[in-house]
Amino acid sequence: MKLSDELPVDHKLAKVYRYGAAFCGLTLLVFGVLGFADELSPFSTDGQSIAGMSTNGVLSLISVLVGLALIGGAVVGGNFASTLNMVVGVLFLLSGFAHIFILDRGANVLDFGMTNVMFSFVMGLIILTFGMYGRVSSKLSHDNPYWRRRHAREAAHESLAARRRARNGGLPAAGGSTPGRALTATDVQRKG
Repeated sequence: MKLSDELPVDHKLAKVYRYGAAFCGLTLLVFGVLGFADELSPFSTDGQSIAGMSTNGVLSLISVLVGLALIGGAVVGGNFASTLNMVVGVLFLLSGFAHIFILDRGANVLDFGMTNVMFSFVMGLIILTFGMYGRVSSKLSHDNPYWRRRHAREAAHESLAARRRARNGGLPAAGGSTPGRALTATDVQRKG
């Protein structure tokens, strides 16, 4: 299965991807806009803070751009939003790890503090979870398109059995039984 495989347009997972991307995008957008409202200098590392996190003009710009990208992903929806969430989530986690090693050094041009690192980890995990929801699990429901793609043979058997049940008014096909459902006396009476 490829990550670019498309979900059905009306699948319930698309809402999770959209709402997750929109929520995280709006959070980042607000943080970035507040940084611009304070007229921060681009590469300042003097410890100005917004919402408890240190910031500067460049970090505000990055927050706005990533926030807009996530909101754009929410508008597009589907697998695009899911994949975008996973990519951005991983980037946030990597950013958190990278900034742990450059705290209190000259390479810390984004003026990250420990609260920024923690925010990067938490936001990365949240975004990543929204992106992976319903795609990466060992216990996906059988109506999930990712389960159906990974278990094509079983999905085909289930679809065939469902079509037979629908054609026979809910009864198993003649001479056979429906997988997972025993033939009852009531079924025999209705059939005869």
